[in-house]
Amino acid sequence: MSASDGPLNGASLIENGWFIEKNSQWPGQANALEVKKVLLHKKTQFQDLLVFESSSFGNVLVLDGVIQITERDEIAYQEMMAHLPLFSCEEPKQVLVIGGGDGGCVREVVKHACVEKVVWCEIDGDVVEASRTYLPKISVRADDPKVELLVGDGVAFAENAKDNSYDAIIVDSSDPVGPAEKLFSKEFYENAHRILRPGGVICSQGECLWMDEDLIMTMSKDYGACFASAEYASMQVPTYPTGQIGAFLGRKSGGAGAPSCRIPRRCVPADMQLRYYSAEMHAAAFALPAFLQKKLQSKASEPPTKRQKLEWSSS
Repeated sequence: MSASDGPLNGASLIENGWFIEKNSQWPGQANALEVKKVLLHKKTQFQDLLVFESSSFGNVLVLDGVIQITERDEIAYQEMMAHLPLFSCEEPKQVLVIGGGDGGCVREVVKHACVEKVVWCEIDGDVVEASRTYLPKISVRADDPKVELLVGDGVAFAENAKDNSYDAIIVDSSDPVGPAEKLFSKEFYENAHRILRPGGVICSQGECLWMDEDLIMTMSKDYGACFASAEYASMQVPTYPTGQIGAFLGRKSGGAGAPSCRIPRRCVPADMQLRYYSAEMHAAAFALPAFLQKKLQSKASEPPTKRQKLEWSSS
């Protein structure tokens, strides 16, 4: 079935008790998880939403047929997406989170005592509610008094936000198709740059180095052109395609010190509850394979191939 043939149906990817992530975005390969029970399947205003209990990775959230998060390995993504940018800031107080409807990045952001307010803008309220019900340990800080949840378009929010409003922006988006497509544009990053305070940092879901070299190049060279630094950091998430995903980090000029985000600017508190992130993991994330380093050091970027929406067959 192709996306043009009718509405997406994530449950059709369950075959003989296994969820098989067959997807035209990464042809020739598929990740699979054994399903114990389907907990929720519905069509939201924006996407197909599936939650199931797996036999080895806990509860799993799937959007438009693509695994977004599992209870077992979510720490790698959530902790790095939140702490890479926040520990790259001297004392972040105002933080904007766009996307991340499961609440995991918000959970990590509020661990920083210096953070005074988190504006959380998620386009799909059904994802937030599903996560409250089926991923409670991940969405546990969704109602924290520091957090203001706005169900709406993060791109429009950034367009209308005041200049120099935020110390850090975290863009926890899905892949660049469907609701997240507008988050992968030069215009969005120019707005993000405008609303960051001097020395502020943006951290965005940066896709996979094994499959998305051109997009990573575009994010670093084109979207990152307005920033004083634009860098790619790598993290390991077993249930994502190839077991790897990245983060794009850019710093606005005007802050103290070197613009690079490679080294934490604050010590990690001994009492901060962390299972993946550390100062050593922070620095190591920026060590990239030679082929990607050479790509990023070249002068020009090629327009990334436009992602096709999910296609699958039931055979």
